[in-house]
Amino acid sequence: MDTRVGVVGIIVENRAESANAVNNILTDYGFIVRGRMGIPNLTENVCAISLIVEGTNEDIGAMTGRLGKIKGVKVSSTFIKKEIK
Repeated sequence: MDTRVGVVGIIVENRAESANAVNNILTDYGFIVRGRMGIPNLTENVCAISLIVEGTNEDIGAMTGRLGKIKGVKVSSTFIKKEIK
């Protein structure tokens, strides 16, 4: 099974309403998250999260799909195919 390494960018536009749902999904998919950085902007009630992920297309797609369904959450990602030796 091919794995991919990539970066997922997440913008949470209303932290108060969406943060719990986002964090629950990230916890569910913690097995593919290799690194996470979150930058809150408290005055604008916005948060930017960047993830380094490594996993299958199915797992990454399921995670980003669930995140993208949350109201006020935008997701963008880029990946490379990981060569298994």
